[in-house]
Amino acid sequence: MPTDAAPPGAPPRPGAPAPRVRPRLVTSVAESMTTAIVTGTYPAGTALPPEGALGELYGVSRTVVRESTTALAEKGLVSSQQGRGTIVLDEDRWNLLDPMVLAALYLRDDRLEFLDSLIATRTALECEMASAAAGTLSEQDADDLAAVLDAMGALIDDPEEYARQDVVFHDRIMRASGNRLGRAVVNGIQGKALDVAQYQGRPDRAHTEATHADHLAILAALREHDGDAAARAMRAHILGSWARRRPRDPDAG
Repeated sequence: MPTDAAPPGAPPRPGAPAPRVRPRLVTSVAESMTTAIVTGTYPAGTALPPEGALGELYGVSRTVVRESTTALAEKGLVSSQQGRGTIVLDEDRWNLLDPMVLAALYLRDDRLEFLDSLIATRTALECEMASAAAGTLSEQDADDLAAVLDAMGALIDDPEEYARQDVVFHDRIMRASGNRLGRAVVNGIQGKALDVAQYQGRPDRAHTEATHADHLAILAALREHDGDAAARAMRAHILGSWARRRPRDPDAG
């Protein structure tokens, strides 16, 4: 009986749809290759192994390798060059806001430098957003923030849960500012860092109490619609909190 199916192992007929590749498989390989590049397994200027070798390394087809390499190119990590293969690009070409690239950066030996840069970026953006929020925050928004802080006050003896609610508190202020791009940047760069032990530190009750006092000062400035005071309070909070939890030993955490 005639059939439209090609014999096993036969190449697809002209016009036949290309074989489908499981997106999760491509994502997994791209993530592993991203980590290898960012952490220095494949330094800038060197060529990635050929598709066949990468396929054997990851146990996948050439099609998966090809699509994974395309994903790397979209992140600014590699470039296909005639006669040279797929070349790793210099770090200044990388998309540092890409979640996979960020996650890999936080695995490097110099990750503290990137965490310091994250704090500097957060400070600049969140101070601006706190100032903007002070000018637009409604009484209801302020009451909602106060309710969040009241609930957080009951978590002083639970630093880990307090830290999770800290993210919620900051996000509400950013949302109130109306700066959607700034909020997206902060949430994006901080999202992966929240899984890094060096970023979280080992907060104790004293640290959490100091953080809570900072939050109350920020809320007070917002209630007064004082943009300058809100920005100053936010700056003191972000920088002070990082100074308390930043490890002195670069290899700690």
